[in-house]
Amino acid sequence: MALVSIRNLTKTYQRGPERVDVLHGLDLDIAAGDFVALMGPSGSGKTTLLNLIGGLDTPTGGEISVDGQRIDAMKAGQLAHWRSQNVGYVFQFYNLMPMLSAQRNVELPLLLTNLSGAQRKRNAEIALTLVGLADRRSHKPNELSGGQQQRVAIARAIVSDPTLLICDEPTGDLDRQSAEEILGLLQTLNREHGKTIVMVTHDPKAAEYASHTLHLDKGTLVEQVVHAA
Repeated sequence: MALVSIRNLTKTYQRGPERVDVLHGLDLDIAAGDFVALMGPSGSGKTTLLNLIGGLDTPTGGEISVDGQRIDAMKAGQLAHWRSQNVGYVFQFYNLMPMLSAQRNVELPLLLTNLSGAQRKRNAEIALTLVGLADRRSHKPNELSGGQQQRVAIARAIVSDPTLLICDEPTGDLDRQSAEEILGLLQTLNREHGKTIVMVTHDPKAAEYASHTLHLDKGTLVEQVVHAA
């Protein structure tokens, strides 16, 4: 059974008098434990698809099921709760709180849970250790490199043990060496920790770290490339 199941998915935006059709009846299955790279030209719908899978947006039509739950049918409050329980997000520009330490940044998603302060701290320490930043937990974002900041963002994304990791151009603001370190970390989270990852990227080298690549063009799935292990 697919972890993510999408059927006849459509998304339309209204820009003034203009109707913009972004996704056109898209069908897609993503297995549990998969690492999928979404590629395509600007305007192809890849970020829209990513946001729909992650519950950050709602479709105009069609169905999206994640782990057996129809997220397209959820109301705003239900969807917000579902996101907090099931999805970790990694963005291009880290989105860290500048006045908080790395550890406190990682703890933020846990503030929505019933965990004690001590348990939140412990879970954040485990996540930071997993991304190789245990020795930087007291540092604030401006005391860290770009690659280290993205590692903190990944730790924050995984601290609540989400079902899905949603990554939008996670290496787009990094130099090649830092990018490869982040991609290697994502690959480790996928292969050794079983995380299901969906990543938008413009970089073919980044896509090679995924298990396969989906190419979109004008809101339609045009190609799927399976990578060698």
